[in-house]
Amino acid sequence: MPSNTSPRDDDRGCPKCGHTGTDVGNISTTGGGLSKMFDIQTNQFQVVTCTNCGYSELYRDTGSAGSDLADIFLG
Repeated sequence: MPSNTSPRDDDRGCPKCGHTGTDVGNISTTGGGLSKMFDIQTNQFQVVTCTNCGYSELYRDTGSAGSDLADIFLG
C-alpha cells in the first residue's frame, strides 16, 4: 500500500492524512495535589505520532508493545 493513501480509500492510516508511517514515544506527566507540587511524574503515556503530518494520540501506558499501539492508531 502506498504511504500516501488517503484514509477514505481503505479506512487505515493516520486519521488526519492517511499516511501509514508512525513513531512511538513515551511521556510522563504529573498528577494533581502533592505530586504536582513536588513535580513527581505519576502518569505514563505512550505517544503514537504520524511521521508525515505530526498528528499524535496519547495512550495510557499499560505495558502494551509499541507495535500494538501503532495498529490501534492505524485502524
